[in-house]
Amino acid sequence: MAVRAITFDFWCTLFRDAEKEERQQLRIEALHELSGVSRQAIDEALDIVWQEFSRHHIEEQQTPLPEDAVRMAARELGISLAGDEAERLAGVFATAILTHSPVPIEGALEAVKRAAGNVPIGLISDTGVSPGSSLKVLMDRHGFTPYFTTFVFSDEAGVSKPRQEIFEAAARGLSVKPHELLHIGDLELTDIAGARAVGAKAALFTGENARYADATAADYVFSRWDDFVGRLPEICNHRGG
Repeated sequence: MAVRAITFDFWCTLFRDAEKEERQQLRIEALHELSGVSRQAIDEALDIVWQEFSRHHIEEQQTPLPEDAVRMAARELGISLAGDEAERLAGVFATAILTHSPVPIEGALEAVKRAAGNVPIGLISDTGVSPGSSLKVLMDRHGFTPYFTTFVFSDEAGVSKPRQEIFEAAARGLSVKPHELLHIGDLELTDIAGARAVGAKAALFTGENARYADATAADYVFSRWDDFVGRLPEICNHRGG
């Protein structure tokens, strides 16, 4: 079956993380100013919150929201926050990534441009405390958004990868069937397994995360975006299977 659309992951595929600790400190400071709780206690509480976010992704395949992060942090710290305070904190949690931001991976923008010149493209991204709305701002800052037909973020979709619904939503946005997709990401258990489960082709990008390079069910493995660009004609004209 021909590949009629391509979807990309965000983290460790198009963007690499940077200034993660600075984001953490920004959130800690905002919570400290409102609550008066020590920064160390807040840091420890937020570590528990991030673990809970991860558990939701892995076990429930859902994404909590920034508002949930604030609620969890308040619970861990044993404090109460007024509605406007909680709302303001959720805004800080959600947008800290716009101040201390990840950066595009080398060659990613050119790969996106070249892919979009062949087939419609979309994004399928799991999110953490930084929601899809913030990730889309980052993509816009770096010139990615004009090439994308659809964006599917787990916090907006209500489910995370590898749930089939998130791949089906992207396929609908691209006006193709799920099995006509090629999805590219760095995680075997979410990106590759999720794509294969809906009959789509899958490509493992190992430029930032090579953990699964030697044991993957992906149809393609790319360590650099130049490799992907070089194989685009073959990928988009594939008529096998």
